[in-house]
Amino acid sequence: MQIRRCSLALIFLALFAGQSFADESRPNIILMMGDDHGWEETGYNGHPHVKTPVLDEMAATGLRFDRFYAAHPNCSPTRASFLTGRHPNRMGTFAPGWSFRPEEITIAHLLGKAGYRCVHFGKWHVGAVKKDSPVNPGAMGFHEWLSHDNFFELNPSLSRNGGPPEVIQGESSEIVINEAIRFIDATRSVNRPFLTVVWFGSPHEPYRGLPEDLALYDDLPAKYTKPVALTSNETGGPTTRPQGEVLRERYAEITAMDRAIGKLRKHLVRQNLRENTLLFYCGDNGTSADGALGGPHRGVKSQVYEGGVLVPGLIEWPARVPQPRVSTVRASTCDLLPTLCSLAGQPLPDRPLDGIDLTSAMDGKLMERPLPLHFWEFNTTALAESKPRPYIDPVRQQGTTPLVKLMNGKATRDFTNFHHPAQTDADYLGPRAIIDGRFKLVIHDNKRGGQRELFDLATDPAEKMNLLDQQAGLADQLEAKLRDWQQSVLKSLSGADYSR
Repeated sequence: MQIRRCSLALIFLALFAGQSFADESRPNIILMMGDDHGWEETGYNGHPHVKTPVLDEMAATGLRFDRFYAAHPNCSPTRASFLTGRHPNRMGTFAPGWSFRPEEITIAHLLGKAGYRCVHFGKWHVGAVKKDSPVNPGAMGFHEWLSHDNFFELNPSLSRNGGPPEVIQGESSEIVINEAIRFIDATRSVNRPFLTVVWFGSPHEPYRGLPEDLALYDDLPAKYTKPVALTSNETGGPTTRPQGEVLRERYAEITAMDRAIGKLRKHLVRQNLRENTLLFYCGDNGTSADGALGGPHRGVKSQVYEGGVLVPGLIEWPARVPQPRVSTVRASTCDLLPTLCSLAGQPLPDRPLDGIDLTSAMDGKLMERPLPLHFWEFNTTALAESKPRPYIDPVRQQGTTPLVKLMNGKATRDFTNFHHPAQTDADYLGPRAIIDGRFKLVIHDNKRGGQRELFDLATDPAEKMNLLDQQAGLADQLEAKLRDWQQSVLKSLSGADYSR
């Protein structure tokens, strides 16, 4: 009997040890994203005013992607790519306020299968967050959430697990970071790895900053006096203000967000979690027009030029990236899902993906992206004229969480998605671009057809010199590659991937 007890004890210990080793071999994962935070709006990228000491420290101690891209120059589409590894046009997430589809497979679905506890805090904006939405965070794989249908400011109204919105007093970035800390501590107590997705409401307009953060930028109103358009905090409607006043408030939000990230980093250190936690930060698109200072890249949010899609990209993970490193590999929000699947030992979904596994870039082995990057703002005009059938019951697409900015007189956001009608030539239209190696082709449609621009990003990252006349053959090759990719996207948009 004693021998049997010892044998059972040894078996139990072996099983327990095996489980413990499996947990420790997988990193905890925290994925953070700012709202309208462009590449240049960080101290480490040389911004003349904005103060981001925490992001600067992450850039100095971890892996800094100098060429990290949002998959789309607008928020909802990029968020869909972040979650699925696919270009948003594949699932009909064409623009802000367009949801994705219930059949999509997210990082939460996949990491949940690997034993991760998955949560979402903050801006969602790929569908309604209420309980009966088929694309709320819970329906899309997250175990719990405290989220908003769109962006939010100080003292935000957030929905917990799909319930009625509740007002939470405080600075919005600190609120979602406090939720992340609470969740991390609770999950650690049950010895499970975690996936924590934190999508800040900052620095999206309209802007509101704390007095101590505003004071850091008191000199800006006198330096920038041109009028810019944005939303009024008082009326929720459009207004015009001197840019210096706007920048003072915008940068105060960025600094508050930066400080909240610092609070999380300190907590990871105190809890001995920093070593094996992958901490990631990026923006969802380039700087909005009201906040742009005109450089160093061409374009702003909603444009496929570099200024509309280049964003900060940082990874801190001492166990995997023990020494600071700068990567010039062109990476994208589409790459998150393939990378996390690799780290968690999960197979990729059986459907077309647009991202690649970046683990070799983390190790300094990948020096150049093996596949092109594509950008495409779908032209929804022809789609609207065809009066397509809604993909999701419009009632279930209605938002509940209020925000300052009114749309059609409403202080919440509703969503839309459609069954795509029969394909036509008009489906290929819309601003679009392809980056293959050092070259980027940009196409805009006009009455004469396509207006093409070819840039060598290695020598002209500001996209000032159009090389089309000198290298028309290369432009033709890139346009053909872009067209082939569009055909694949349109096949996905038809719903063909969901029958696999």
